[in-house]
Amino acid sequence: MFGQLSDKLEVVLKKLRGAGKLSEKNIKDSMREVRQALLEADVNYKVARDFIKAVQEKAIGTEVLQSIEPGQLIVKIVHDELVELLGGKTEPMATIDKAPTVYMLCGLQGSGKTTLCGKVALMTKRKNKKPLLVAADIYRPAAVNQLQVLGGEIEVEVFSLDGAKPPDICKEAVEYAAKNFFDLVILDTAGRLHIDDTMMKELEEIQARVKPDEMLLVADSMTGQDAVNVAEEFNRRLNISGVALTKLDGDARGGAALSIRKVTGCPIKLASIGEKLSDLEPFHPDRLASRILGMGDVVTLVEKAQETIDMEKAEKLQEKILKAQFDFEDFLDQANQLKKMGPLESIMGMIPGMGKALKGVKFDEKQVERMTAIIKSMTVQERRNPNIIDGSRKKRIAAGSGNSIQAVNQLLKQFFTMQKMFSNMSKKKFTGLPKGLMPF
Repeated sequence: MFGQLSDKLEVVLKKLRGAGKLSEKNIKDSMREVRQALLEADVNYKVARDFIKAVQEKAIGTEVLQSIEPGQLIVKIVHDELVELLGGKTEPMATIDKAPTVYMLCGLQGSGKTTLCGKVALMTKRKNKKPLLVAADIYRPAAVNQLQVLGGEIEVEVFSLDGAKPPDICKEAVEYAAKNFFDLVILDTAGRLHIDDTMMKELEEIQARVKPDEMLLVADSMTGQDAVNVAEEFNRRLNISGVALTKLDGDARGGAALSIRKVTGCPIKLASIGEKLSDLEPFHPDRLASRILGMGDVVTLVEKAQETIDMEKAEKLQEKILKAQFDFEDFLDQANQLKKMGPLESIMGMIPGMGKALKGVKFDEKQVERMTAIIKSMTVQERRNPNIIDGSRKKRIAAGSGNSIQAVNQLLKQFFTMQKMFSNMSKKKFTGLPKGLMPF
């Protein structure tokens, strides 16, 4: 997401960085281009106008320090204004400090609401809380079943009542949760095709009866300005406490994320960044602003690594690398841990400068899967000592993994190159990553 916007902002800011001196004229000319880029990204025109005005006022009225290049100062001002536009600071979900705390999720049909319920349940479960999912969408075919499947995947109980109305289902679910020591109740309410008055009244009734601690609107970031309009109406009727943006990993232009906070006054609290139930994170305005400006997001990258990487295994692996004893079992283990962190393209984009360096490069996730299949077709002995893999073994491994012998040869070649590189590292002769080594 934000790919086109990031590219255009990069071009504009590069011009300013290259200018020996900043004047009111070149600042205004550049801000006109930034405004155009924001509008093309489907940012609300009033929001874009106010953003440009704020940047111009600060840029023109700020004295440039001798130690700072004028262009760098502009980048900082744009970054700070983007952070402010996105909310300024991270707004946490309602604290789960009473049993049960109630989260009520609402939104249009197709916004990803039911899946987000599962993601929120998993996120809270990982914090040692006991969540209860509530199937209050009785209108969409298979909605209850979908939630039950999601609950089964993450081992979270799902509450449902046949033949009951949504307000009654939600009320009884909260009472059930209180009696059975659940920490959190997550209400999956019915989505609607448009803002339907009858359905909105139903949500108002649920809200009045269960008094949720968090009234969360689920907005599809792919819908652009429509998401902002929906948020305004829901906030008017329900006084929502926050917004969760879904499909932020898609190719949407980003207008919803950049407009929704300013237009509605409601904080964005959660960001869904992938299809997996683990692909949910708190919304950090400063980190997203850095990503938009191509600065990466090292903090999120480190957090993801801490969540998924076994530090004890990592230390042992480091020792093996330094002794040049890295084998295919280590390779397989690292591939699995990396996979848990999310799409490779997303991970690389969090590394400062990497997004620009790899611009246009397509990460072939299937290639990694093929490599994994080849390694899994090897015996334990072959994984630990690839040097014993001769012609007949290659033929067997290729057939077992559904790949060609050429694919097996290519993997072995990459592995031995990597092994040699690690050997050089241990001897302090490391000169960089060989071209073509990375299997993407």
